Amino acid sequence: MPGPPPAVAAVRVAVRRALTGAPLGEHPSPLLLVACSGGADSLALAAATAFVAPRLGWRAGATVVDHGLQEDSAEVAERAERQCRGLGLDPVEVVRARVEVTGEGPEADARRARYAVLAARAHALGARAVLVGHTRDDQAEQVLLGLARGSGARSLSGMPPCRPLGEEAPGADGVLLLRPLLGLTRRQTWQACLDLGLEPWQDPHNDDPRYARVRARRAISDLQADLGPGLVLGLTRSAELLRDDAEALDEAARTAYRQLGDPPWQVGRLLDLPRAVRTRLWRRASLAAGSPGTDLTSEHLLAVDDLLTRWRGQGPLHLPGGVRASRDGDRVWVGRPS
Repeated sequence: MPGPPPAVAAVRVAVRRALTGAPLGEHPSPLLLVACSGGADSLALAAATAFVAPRLGWRAGATVVDHGLQEDSAEVAERAERQCRGLGLDPVEVVRARVEVTGEGPEADARRARYAVLAARAHALGARAVLVGHTRDDQAEQVLLGLARGSGARSLSGMPPCRPLGEEAPGADGVLLLRPLLGLTRRQTWQACLDLGLEPWQDPHNDDPRYARVRARRAISDLQADLGPGLVLGLTRSAELLRDDAEALDEAARTAYRQLGDPPWQVGRLLDLPRAVRTRLWRRASLAAGSPGTDLTSEHLLAVDDLLTRWRGQGPLHLPGGVRASRDGDRVWVGRPS
């Protein structure tokens, strides 16, 4: 009996590897949620999850986030919902996101709203993981944007295949965020949809140069024409190598945090640590105090580190989420003001 078409098989294998490799653990009512926009990537992911999850003993549903940023967004969401139901996913729901303008740009605002919805629905439904459809192409664009912004190893290591959803949005404790398709291309997800008779939505924003990701996509296309077709694979391979380095530094920071205890911390003990470890300490302490990880930038963390290396009596520093950092004599403190 012939197997599925190659693209369909590739997506299913990727999902199976993600689910069997993730620390999902035991769960009394195992549920996975696919974040589906109706585009080719998330639709192919939804189809593969609907096929694979039951064979591993999991239930699979979908959340379609309607950002309300386009006139036909409700119709697009309804079509995605209908196709997810046709794949056998259950529950399937459409949730309207509230996109607040923060001044960081429409991409960041929509992303923040989307993850807030996913976290809320995962918590409400008791889901163990949320699956999103980022591909190898998305990863390459992420790395290129990080290079353009002068980001550090954490950003240049790209999107991890598995991480706590709570790092993206509050209220999702115990829920994992999985990206099973980081090893596949958009061409493969599009072909998988065609092979399965699905009708993916083509987001007009994907061709709008006002968005940084669209410009990065075009730049990669131009660079590939000059440097060869291996650019995307090279960028993603670099991200994987940097992720290993970043994880080692993160572990060093976790060890230092346990040894130091809760802030305030002595300046002398902090100066004994490499700056790469200290900045991770600042991030960890800021997140613990309630600063949203999506808003906390390397500039914030380096400014906190200046309280050690360039202190002239300045402070306190105001960090995202109402968190502050300050120095008093030989002590540095990160937290919320009492």
